[in-house]
Amino acid sequence: MTARTPSLVVATAVGEIAIDRVVPSRDAALVGRWLADPHAAFWQMSDLDEAQVRRYLDGLDADPHQDAWLGSVEGTPTFFAETYDPAKVLLTDVHDAQPGDLGMHVLVSAPGEHPRRGLTGAVMASVMRLCFDTLGALRVVVEPDVRNEAIARKNAEAGFRGLREVRLGDKIARLSVCTRDDFARSTLAGGAR
Repeated sequence: MTARTPSLVVATAVGEIAIDRVVPSRDAALVGRWLADPHAAFWQMSDLDEAQVRRYLDGLDADPHQDAWLGSVEGTPTFFAETYDPAKVLLTDVHDAQPGDLGMHVLVSAPGEHPRRGLTGAVMASVMRLCFDTLGALRVVVEPDVRNEAIARKNAEAGFRGLREVRLGDKIARLSVCTRDDFARSTLAGGAR
């Protein structure tokens, strides 16, 4: 998958955000630390060691229907995102995918000692711009755990509309979609410029 899609650079209120494809050999340890942090519990990957994270990222890299992304703010790696074709991956039995649908996951690193106000919103807006502007999505599809209230609020701020609850493995997910127009009208659309 190394020949697909350019990276994205966006100026935001929290600084310049750059999004590039994950390089599994370089990024597995970092992504693994983020996945192991308690704030990433809804990813259900906290027990993976670095070798398992590397295999996971290698699998994403080898799959023509998925991509993994590493995002930096002012040059500091800060978030991980995944995009996927919901007609081929994860949602095949629960979502009637339309042409132009693109699934998305995002994980912002733990805030540490100095949380940055507006960071998560700027990251979400930048990932949405990646999906729409760089990857050409017509709709972005998400399926967070229904218990994850923080991401539910962020998704609403980005313009997502809930469709229904669906079972995905051992979780109940809130299947939601966001069109380009939904995002353009959203609270977060003004967060990246």
